[in-house]
Amino acid sequence: MQLFVNDLTVMDFSYLCPERGMVGESWIVDVILHGSLNEESMVLDFGKVKKELKYLIDEYVDHKLVIPAEHAYTESKTDPLNDNVVVSFNRPGHEIYLSCPAESFAFVYADEVTMTSVSGYLRDVLAIHLPDNVNNIELILRTEQIPTPFYHYTHGLKKHDGNCQRIAHGHRSKITVMRNGENAAQQEAYWAQRWRDIYIGTSSDVIPFSQLSEMIQATANSNEKVCFSYEASQGKFELVMPETACELIDTDSTVECLAQYIADEQKSMMPDDEIQIFAYEGVGKGAIAYA
Repeated sequence: MQLFVNDLTVMDFSYLCPERGMVGESWIVDVILHGSLNEESMVLDFGKVKKELKYLIDEYVDHKLVIPAEHAYTESKTDPLNDNVVVSFNRPGHEIYLSCPAESFAFVYADEVTMTSVSGYLRDVLAIHLPDNVNNIELILRTEQIPTPFYHYTHGLKKHDGNCQRIAHGHRSKITVMRNGENAAQQEAYWAQRWRDIYIGTSSDVIPFSQLSEMIQATANSNEKVCFSYEASQGKFELVMPETACELIDTDSTVECLAQYIADEQKSMMPDDEIQIFAYEGVGKGAIAYA
């Protein structure tokens, strides 16, 4: 017998890619459970699937940075001063470095982060939490079908009480630009290109390389890099990114602030027009701003 649940959750996360660098993603998760009927004549109660399995999936991938642990670019170690995990991703000329609390990362033991490698990672995690009558679990990961322009962005929200405070998590998001009440496809394509695989950072979180923790300084290459650092309730977060992969804004990078930032930028390019922006944060949610 098989039990299925579609749209169990959406994982909003970022991952390190040898070709693209740091990539923000949003993957929808469908689940199929294989097993025999239990004493309730069920494979597993839908309430438990939706609550317990969703919790585990969110706990192990959602709002994390997923690391391809077996790729040659990847190095990791623990900082003895604060128990942070220090990750180096040594793409030639485009190196990325982080120092974060351990729960900020998911290490997938593969040489690249794909739907196959992540589903295998999650399947191993979930298998130990299943009841005896369930003998197999399938995870189908997929992206939202978006026929219009979209971008992949990564950010961190230091003021957030929950997991959004992690400095490197992201989203795959569509963008709708309305110009004088009509859809502006050219401007949507512009933002999709401008924010392709971008890190959106708050300018007040930028610090000199010399103020980073000792282990990051000893590891990192500072050439043409932007250094971010902040303290949040989960600990201290540091990130060193290539300048070409960053856009700095003067506000927090919540979707509300990003929607207004896009609207204001569009207004500066089209001062005589009325602008309305629908900025998405992953799947099915976002903010509307005007200028």
